[in-house]
Amino acid sequence: MILLDELKVEMNGYRKELDELGEVLNIKKAKEELKELQEQATDAKFWDDLENSQKVLQKTKQLENKITDYEKMQSRLEDILTMIELCMEEEDEDMQNEIVTEMEDFKQALENKNLETLLSGEYDSKNAILTFHAGAGGTEAQDWAEMLYRMYHRWAERHHFKVQLLDYLDGEEAGLKSASIMVEGENAYGYLKSEAGVHRLVRVSPFDASGRRHTSFAALEVMPEMDDNIQVEIRDEDIDMEVYRSSGAGGQKVNKTSSAVRLIHKPTGIVTSCQTQRSQYQNKDYAMKMLVAKLVEIKEREHLEKISDIKGIQKEIGWGAQIRSYVFMPYTLVKDHRTNFENGNINAVMDGDIDGFIHAYLKSLSHGTLEQN
Repeated sequence: MILLDELKVEMNGYRKELDELGEVLNIKKAKEELKELQEQATDAKFWDDLENSQKVLQKTKQLENKITDYEKMQSRLEDILTMIELCMEEEDEDMQNEIVTEMEDFKQALENKNLETLLSGEYDSKNAILTFHAGAGGTEAQDWAEMLYRMYHRWAERHHFKVQLLDYLDGEEAGLKSASIMVEGENAYGYLKSEAGVHRLVRVSPFDASGRRHTSFAALEVMPEMDDNIQVEIRDEDIDMEVYRSSGAGGQKVNKTSSAVRLIHKPTGIVTSCQTQRSQYQNKDYAMKMLVAKLVEIKEREHLEKISDIKGIQKEIGWGAQIRSYVFMPYTLVKDHRTNFENGNINAVMDGDIDGFIHAYLKSLSHGTLEQN
């Protein structure tokens, strides 16, 4: 009974934390904004501007999800308190175990909600464009790049985000040389911005007949998808456009037509490409969006006043630049070198369980213990 009393006091303490969370999330204002948007959707001329109506519906959905998620948290708290009262009356040991489990789930959900409040950057709510690059090392590095590609796909699936393939260049024997995907969902960029950088792999290579241990590197770029109303001046003479035949994964990932587009921004050396759309025009449009996103991301990260200040300095994909190490041999450990967060269950990590790393990064940002990339 003493334990139940303690649990009751602890859960009642979360009422104040939930109220504070509601203020930070501005739930009251969200409800008012939702009502206004719903009224707009009932207007007879609402569908005359299709582009605007789609934005209104998307915003409506985001607000509904925010309000619903918060209200579910409130309901869960009250349900647990009710369970505690019943258990105190009936002295049901099985129910007591269930209460402890429910409380742990509630506390984890509340922590995740509190982390969401840290996603207040200008582009945090946007979709994320991820670009993978294999480092030096041939097949081993290309296989590692594909392992990361799969890892982020699995992470997106866990969070019910949609993944759209933009570009894919096969490795010579296995893996990939480079690939780009769009991760679509609220706060996708806010979460995934922490993953940008060089990732280091240590393992016994399956491609080495002598069974030696290898160290490989792959780089991940993370950019926010920019709205069409974001204006970035890019002169035509600063762009080289190449058209080539699409290729990828035995024809499974892309259509093998001569419509793939590669854009090279001459002042900075930035290269973007797309080969998954139906026409050359659509591929060029996506490649240009990726270029704009990359330029804006670099401008923000390097605290530059204007796009033209960006210099074409590329970091080497190798030693000294890694943000995280994944060790399969002689022990198993994944360690982030910025936050020192680590996880010994490397198979779970490679299956998309990277929330611990993302959360540690966000917490470090909020505490000012590291600089945002």
